[in-house]
Amino acid sequence: MNLKTVLTFVFIAVSYTTFAQKCSCEDNFYWLKKNFEENDAGFQYVIDKKGLTEYQNHNNLFSKKVKKIKDLNECRNVLFDWLLFFRPAHLSLAINPDFANKSLSKNTESEKKWEEITLTEDQLKKNLSNISQPGFEGIWISDSYTIGVVKRNNEYIGYILEAKGRKWKPYQVKFKIKENGDKTYNAVYYLGDYSAQNFSEVKLIGNNFLKIGFVSLKRSFPNTPESNPEIANYIEAITTQKPFLKEISNETVLLRIPSFEHTEKKAIDSILEVNKKLILSKQNLIIDVRNNGGGSDGSFQEIIPYLYTNPIRTVGTEYLSTVQNNKRMEEFIADPDWSPEEKKWAINGLEELNANIGKFVSLGGSTVQERKSDVVYPNPKNIGIIINENNASTTEEFLLVAKQSKKVKLFGTTTEGVLDISNMHFVDFPCKDLVLGYSLSKSLRIPGMQIDQKGIQPDFYIDKSIYDYDWVRFTENILKAN
Repeated sequence: MNLKTVLTFVFIAVSYTTFAQKCSCEDNFYWLKKNFEENDAGFQYVIDKKGLTEYQNHNNLFSKKVKKIKDLNECRNVLFDWLLFFRPAHLSLAINPDFANKSLSKNTESEKKWEEITLTEDQLKKNLSNISQPGFEGIWISDSYTIGVVKRNNEYIGYILEAKGRKWKPYQVKFKIKENGDKTYNAVYYLGDYSAQNFSEVKLIGNNFLKIGFVSLKRSFPNTPESNPEIANYIEAITTQKPFLKEISNETVLLRIPSFEHTEKKAIDSILEVNKKLILSKQNLIIDVRNNGGGSDGSFQEIIPYLYTNPIRTVGTEYLSTVQNNKRMEEFIADPDWSPEEKKWAINGLEELNANIGKFVSLGGSTVQERKSDVVYPNPKNIGIIINENNASTTEEFLLVAKQSKKVKLFGTTTEGVLDISNMHFVDFPCKDLVLGYSLSKSLRIPGMQIDQKGIQPDFYIDKSIYDYDWVRFTENILKAN
């Protein structure tokens, strides 16, 4: 499965004066409509559910809207609203970065006028040295940004100190946090393209971890030690970009997997192989996949032997074969990161798809696969998988596989529910101004076991009274009790 792509917002804060002259929004709408109808694997499924009349009314409404639009940003937003008729996820519509960069090179007024905090890092550190309880104030880092946070009147303002590989400039305001009357906080966070994202969840966890919606920041200054080791462990797990495994007690090991992207398969497999004796020596294994949005099914295959107890059945998918869709198999075959075995699967799949243009194809001919093994490890005896609302796509596929084991229980909150219509493919619009992301496959589980818009529920719900950093310990205590 591809990495989940949900509500891809790409706004560029400029006006594209050449847009109407070259590609009208109306032209883009009719190309989008035709391309989606012919190539998206979930199109007919939704039409069968909602009815053709409702779809025609939807089209009539939007055909009137697009006639009046002259701005590309506005056009993109309206066209994405049209797509939401079908589903909220495994869809995207973005302004082509190459097209946007050409326009931005002609008009950079948005960047010139962007609000700034002109305080150097040294000046900020000097100011912070006089504050005993910095709270949100400080210097924070993520994988791409170093951000200073200062208090101005009733706001905490985050501004860029350094942006690696990004178009953001030093001193530009990156986010603002405001306190509500009930002592909670709201924030506006400006994404990589300067578009605004509002969040109602803003919280400081311990002294050194700031969570703004799905944005995670780790404090680098002032260096305030954590009194609670659980918080330090939590920060390590949530902010890491790579998988890791560690022993957390005499009875338990923790495997943290932040992503199942295909690029992470080697790292996941290596960790499992290097630590095999350690894993098999412990009664309990906790697998933390919080915020893991998916990737490739191949990335979790080597985990299965550790949790296996009985045959595991996997209901397959069927791919809609079209000339456009089948090009993705060609991309897989040319991908240097794919193994010879994976490329062989893609070559055989491409041949089968090309022989069935216009049809749904279950690659390999089997609608249900059953995985059997003669080996059932005595340890780990108990396996807890920690999940949350940010789990989707391949991660949900992993959970459907894992929960068939007698050893496995799920802990946390209900997953996002983005799996049934999947395997994303991306194509340019004819004028190269927009990029459409749609789906190639449909699960054979539906309608009998629908995951989309429902999610996968945990066996043990972790409610809000239990702090995020206590989820691992809560899970371990339940596993020890069994």
